[in-house]
Amino acid sequence: MSFFQLFRPALFALDAETAHHATIDGLKTAQCLGLTSLMFKRPTDDPRTVMGLTFPNPVGLAAGLDKNGEVIDALAAFGFGFIEIGTVTPRAQPGNPKPRMFRIPEAQGVINRMGFNNGGVDALIENVKRAKYQGILGINIGKNADTPIEKAADDYLIGLRKVYQHASYVAINISSPNTKNLRQLQGGDKLDALLGQLKAEQEKLAQQHGKYVPLAVKIAPDLDSEQIKQIAALLTKHRIDAVIATNTTLSREGVEGLPHGNETGGLSGAPVRDKSTALIRQLAAELNGALPIIGVGGILKGADAVEKMQAGSALVQVYSGLVYRGQELVTECVAAIHTVDNKV
Repeated sequence: MSFFQLFRPALFALDAETAHHATIDGLKTAQCLGLTSLMFKRPTDDPRTVMGLTFPNPVGLAAGLDKNGEVIDALAAFGFGFIEIGTVTPRAQPGNPKPRMFRIPEAQGVINRMGFNNGGVDALIENVKRAKYQGILGINIGKNADTPIEKAADDYLIGLRKVYQHASYVAINISSPNTKNLRQLQGGDKLDALLGQLKAEQEKLAQQHGKYVPLAVKIAPDLDSEQIKQIAALLTKHRIDAVIATNTTLSREGVEGLPHGNETGGLSGAPVRDKSTALIRQLAAELNGALPIIGVGGILKGADAVEKMQAGSALVQVYSGLVYRGQELVTECVAAIHTVDNKV
């Protein structure tokens, strides 16, 4: 029996956010005691180069689990090919009122309306400095809730400047449904302007620090074909290094009538899988290899990860699947992708 199987009943007896904090606290303890490397079986190496970076394997951790970068070393023991921390904002903020996270076990789903609760970018950087992890670290940045949408670029530029020298890549989160009006940044002129400013700042920072740190933009699954086409054109125009597809959905397909199924917020886990994969497939066709896709959304087993790769992803990420499967999901996904690749 795995550690997760042992503790899952106790965690599931708690409400979702309390269980999340208990997991972080447990990982902190294991990290302090140096036990994490003994707790988990590492997957085999299956390296690939994406965004100019060499990933030990194609399965990463999505943003949201370790918002403040508190347990990077513990998470490294899960065997991820890369770890993404955040979303972090320039200033600390409490997020939305509780309760704000809900498991839907009947559908292997999670609804959250956390609202970028985090300790602020300076606190995250201190945690990154303390970590021993030498692998690929993505830092996911967002805007503060009280920053007007027309000033959003200011927050992203502050975040980019602060995390630049500490990140392997920087993820730009413009797709959370839980910060008012944030998804407006995915549209037309607003996205064009934001990407232009971020790309110009990236070029300045690359010269300043003597190191090029790639930019990845995270988008929502709730986009129509025309929006996907427009986003693909703008990502290509501004030479963005990667796109992360997708964030959580506002759709309630697959959870209608289930306990907590009508809660406000973004739905993740198995119910978003097909929606996310369909978007990745169209996005890959529109991009035609111009930049890589990092596929995320509803990966609960190895076959789901393979499906994302076959739809056009260069890498995949998991988060909600860990709630239901634990670390064994990482090992299973790496093995499944490796097996399929070797059959081709």
